[in-house]
Amino acid sequence: MKALPLCMRTIALAGICLISGVTQADTLQKISESGSITLGYRESSIPFSYLAEPGKPSGFGVDVANKVVEAVRKKTGKKDIKVVFQAVTSQNRLPLVANGTVDLECGSTTNNATRAKEVSFAVNYFFAESRLLVKKSAQIKRLGDLTNKTVATTTGTTSFTQLRKLSLEKNLNLSVVPAKDHADGFLLLESGRAQAFVMDDVLLAGLVMNAKNPADYEIVGEPLQTEAYACVLRKDDAAFKALVDETLIGLMKSGEFEKLYKKWFESAIPPNGKNLTLPMSQRLKENLKSPSDQPAS
Repeated sequence: MKALPLCMRTIALAGICLISGVTQADTLQKISESGSITLGYRESSIPFSYLAEPGKPSGFGVDVANKVVEAVRKKTGKKDIKVVFQAVTSQNRLPLVANGTVDLECGSTTNNATRAKEVSFAVNYFFAESRLLVKKSAQIKRLGDLTNKTVATTTGTTSFTQLRKLSLEKNLNLSVVPAKDHADGFLLLESGRAQAFVMDDVLLAGLVMNAKNPADYEIVGEPLQTEAYACVLRKDDAAFKALVDETLIGLMKSGEFEKLYKKWFESAIPPNGKNLTLPMSQRLKENLKSPSDQPAS
């Protein structure tokens, strides 16, 4: 095959790049052409996104993501769009969304300005506060009680960076141990390899709820920071973000969002049929009235 002249090769390459850019930026087009949508899920972020049983992602975030799938099917006119679930971790969830492997991730991902440089966030759908999970027998009540001690937190989360910063600012000399996921972080505490596990309070409550001996643990300390959770999608994709936002706001205005909240936060949930008994916060109630995609302050 005869090679193209340099100018023609340059034009052809530019055309390929342009097409590639459109494909990555236009999620709805990508889904429509492939016939499938890929949803990211976490394996132990109870009750947002977790494996209630092998191979079956469940949770509040999973239900919300499935509502978006319904909207996508309606928007594209394709009722047979297949849902593909992709397991993600705290470390790889954002890169997998950014590079197009995952189309949407609705879990316990914090919406903040730093991450917004890499991905986009839909309107916030939960607010949490990072605190300490400890064994009651340890008599630890605040962060200062952990001076010179070992603390676990999940790698790739905002808590990891925050703990190192606080340790330096307050001269706590914390030994911060990274956990691969929330379940691993709890195991470090349970086994005594860490004296505390720092994470968002709602996630800590989910771990305690399913622990072998829930009464052995308590969530303590003043909130270290407030986190706004939001679904994650690719950056600079206005059409898909508009659809995701419209779906979430529609759920909030119709009352369906509150029904989903009661299902996952105020009712018995799988796999053990236990209840978090966590009423909706005032901050979230206000967000339902005036939805926002801005980071928590």
